[in-house]
Amino acid sequence: MNTNKENITLQRDTKASQRLLALDVLRGITIAGMILVNNPGSWGKIYAPLSHAEWNGLTPTDLVFPFFMFIMGISTYISLKKYNFELNAQAVWKILKRTVVIFAIGLGIAYFSLLCRTHNPLPFDNIRILRVMQRLALSYGVTAIVALLMSHKHIPYLIFVLLAGYFGILFFGNGYEYNETNILSVVDRAILGTNHMYKDNGIDPEGLLSTIPSIAHVLLGFCVGRMMLDSNKSESREALLNSHLIKLFLVGAILTFAGFLLSYGCPINKKIWSPTFVLTTCGLASTFLALLIWIIDVKGYKKWCTFFEAFGVNPLFMYVLGGVLGILFGSISFPWGDGSISIHGFLYKIVLMPIFGETGGSLAYALLFVAINWCIGYQLYKRKIYIKI
Repeated sequence: MNTNKENITLQRDTKASQRLLALDVLRGITIAGMILVNNPGSWGKIYAPLSHAEWNGLTPTDLVFPFFMFIMGISTYISLKKYNFELNAQAVWKILKRTVVIFAIGLGIAYFSLLCRTHNPLPFDNIRILRVMQRLALSYGVTAIVALLMSHKHIPYLIFVLLAGYFGILFFGNGYEYNETNILSVVDRAILGTNHMYKDNGIDPEGLLSTIPSIAHVLLGFCVGRMMLDSNKSESREALLNSHLIKLFLVGAILTFAGFLLSYGCPINKKIWSPTFVLTTCGLASTFLALLIWIIDVKGYKKWCTFFEAFGVNPLFMYVLGGVLGILFGSISFPWGDGSISIHGFLYKIVLMPIFGETGGSLAYALLFVAINWCIGYQLYKRKIYIKI
């Protein structure tokens, strides 16, 4: 009896020791990054690297969301491996439930934002239907179902079909034009309606058709996870880590090179989630993950990781927390001078802007906001409270 307990404990310890801290850290970096770029002191005063590319092109800010989706693909592989990728009622129910919950939370944030801005308890005529959380929900749900239904060795072919098909839609549908003649805008306005879209020259960056390449994006992360983690379990940890590094660097180099090479005919563009955007960002994410594994899991430099772990162990909760706090900071006001001022306005205009200037103060506010979120996340991390969404 004691031997069985010792074996179970040994298995748990082995599993824990083989867990890659770099995955949690990369998740945390992307969540902290998304909170940072979504909450400047002033949208009119942002340093160039912290703003999205206006149309074609790529900035550091354009990387945080696709990096998270890439990691979501790897996490989906790890999660479904527990079910041996078998199609059964329990696995399907878990996938559908999580998809619906994430989608509903996204709608809830949109509703809460409108409610705080308009004070209209029923703002459904103007609620934006597709946002970041909804894109995550749809991409995760389809990827997980595909992983249960389809042979994994055939998934790369599906990714190719999705990206090639989407390229055809863009090519023949005026998909590279930054106006309402773009096929993406036409479809979104016809199905969702203008009042339920993001207002940016008629282009919704989380629209319906651009969900196709985002699914391919998460599937690509899934395939990288399979290639990286489906290895010989009898190998030593050092051999496994070296294998991870080689595979990730190779994949990263190939995808990044392919993305930039093909960008001459298919521009890299986040707002339409172009096929080259998928290839390039997945390639860079793979390379960055390899670098983190080398720094953290191979060399053992882990002291700096705690800050990002606090975000990475509860990633979706921390993202939602950042969204809700951002809305509250902009909506809650208190008397100041002859009028009133919001928490956001007070911190930026009264506290930070006189010290750092307009643009510097805008960045300082974003960093302060990230720190406030981290304080909450760290308390959960320290108490080993994991809120799964």
